[in-house]
Amino acid sequence: MKELTKAEEQVMQYLWKIKKGFLKDVVEEFPEPKPAYTTISTVIRVLVKKEFIGYNTYGKVNEYFPLVTKSEYFKGHFKGLVGNFFNGSLTNFASFFTNNEDVDLTQLEEIKKMVDERIAKIKNDDE
Repeated sequence: MKELTKAEEQVMQYLWKIKKGFLKDVVEEFPEPKPAYTTISTVIRVLVKKEFIGYNTYGKVNEYFPLVTKSEYFKGHFKGLVGNFFNGSLTNFASFFTNNEDVDLTQLEEIKKMVDERIAKIKNDDE
């Protein structure tokens, strides 16, 4: 999956939030001071070209919608992150969090619970 620039990712975040909308709808999602319509229009054209956004045309106006879900994008982005920073190892990734002083006991217990539940599900599916 292609990488997005920060501007492209920001537009996608707003489009994922509103699900579909016209250029004005996307611009309205931005905080003040809002970027120019032409700036957002350019980013949207790039996202259409990258096949992240599709559109329906009504007269001279396009209604845009995501072609890639937030989950799909995150999954691809996450694989790149693990590959680039943790040598492709999920174990190294998990070790980073378990050894990080910013992660408190409650958070570690929540992570452990999720891992235990996932292990139980996999074991049940194998039976």
